[in-house]
Amino acid sequence: MKKIILIILTLVIMSLIYNETKAETIIIPSTAIRLRVIPNSNSYLDQNMKNKVKNYLEENTYQLLKDTDNIEEARNLITKNIPIIEDNIDNLFAQNNYDMDYEINYGYNYFPDKEYRGIKYDEGYYESIVISIGKAEGDNWWCVLFPNLCLVDLNEKDDVEYRSWVSEIINKIF
Repeated sequence: MKKIILIILTLVIMSLIYNETKAETIIIPSTAIRLRVIPNSNSYLDQNMKNKVKNYLEENTYQLLKDTDNIEEARNLITKNIPIIEDNIDNLFAQNNYDMDYEINYGYNYFPDKEYRGIKYDEGYYESIVISIGKAEGDNWWCVLFPNLCLVDLNEKDDVEYRSWVSEIINKIF
């Protein structure tokens, strides 16, 4: 009898743990704009440059779109500023003696399934800016540019706070 109770108790605990860690699906609206940087490879040099591009984009796209709550305005600002993004990436590469071609594609680009901090982001084609460096075969970085979910202070938030914050931002904008 003790074995049966122990087995049932174990199954109940495992079920609770599974349900607690299972990813919540929050649908990113079709009117969101994503951002992705794909480095040439996973070499230290290529990943380092990806991170420099990422840091530049985080700082500057936040400033660019921080007061924007309209998708059309966001699209216009992005389109107008692509040449500035290109110039700044060129400068980053030159400052670091990094001789690699890259491409910026603003349009509908494929994103694979992603689970991050308890939220499942579905695969599909999304309006986005994708910066592909060289062969674009390295581990990428991505975020949701509009509404801006790129600058979440992840060190201060646990998964529940993050999910709540993402839901709040999406519901506010859309």
